Amino acid sequence: MHSTQDIIEKIVTVAVAALEDIKGKDISVIDTAEQTPLFARLIIATGDSTRQVKALARNVAEEWKDADIEILSSEGFDSGEWVLVDAGDVVVHVMLPAVRDYYDIETLWGGEKPSSLPGGNKPWAH
Repeated sequence: MHSTQDIIEKIVTVAVAALEDIKGKDISVIDTAEQTPLFARLIIATGDSTRQVKALARNVAEEWKDADIEILSSEGFDSGEWVLVDAGDVVVHVMLPAVRDYYDIETLWGGEKPSSLPGGNKPWAH
């Protein structure tokens, strides 16, 4: 029998490998277990285009399904600017660089913010 911790680590390992397969950038894994009962890990990655963002999230979903990991929900595939795939204990966010920089969810959850844009430019914040 596997512990909850082992299961969470498997979910994270499969997701990170799936993101690396499609050349996801700035992949961050944040341990949120002490901050919320809703999920134990938050994985954030950047894609260079809406097409890549969708491909990254789709690959995570497919790899989770192949590993018999249940997906509770997914959102954002229509726009492809920010796609979320939720496996309960682990939630993956894949975003365009400007979206990731603007929302800065790493800082909200105590992670390190990557410097994806020079000067922290927010193109739509004018």
